Amino acid sequence: MRWAANVSRRRGSLIGSRDELTEQLVAEVIVRDLERSLAFYTALGFTLERRTGEFAVLRWDARRIFLAQHGDLPELQGRARANLRILTADVDRIWAMVQALDLPVERPVADRDYGLRDFSVRDPDGFELRFATPL
Repeated sequence: MRWAANVSRRRGSLIGSRDELTEQLVAEVIVRDLERSLAFYTALGFTLERRTGEFAVLRWDARRIFLAQHGDLPELQGRARANLRILTADVDRIWAMVQALDLPVERPVADRDYGLRDFSVRDPDGFELRFATPL
């Protein structure tokens, strides 16, 4: 897997910024191996904002996602229980990157009848990321 490169650690405060602490809704994804997950997410274009031990804050444009390591997380079997929709101006550019990185595709890119061109990939713990552009 080409995306599983080393991720540089950003040392940060134990406490997040005021913006991070007051953001109304943030998805927190529980992962088994934070290093592996950081490699996956940063290869997709997320930016590491802060890392403290087994917790990391990532950004996608103006939005955040949290990753929290729980080594005892059971492996997900079958279909993902949830997905995170990420709007992007050019879903085909992200699709090409996913193909180049050889990431596990859950649903290939296509125009959907619900008004989006989208695709889904799975992170190392089975959580789906759905990248989309409005049609």
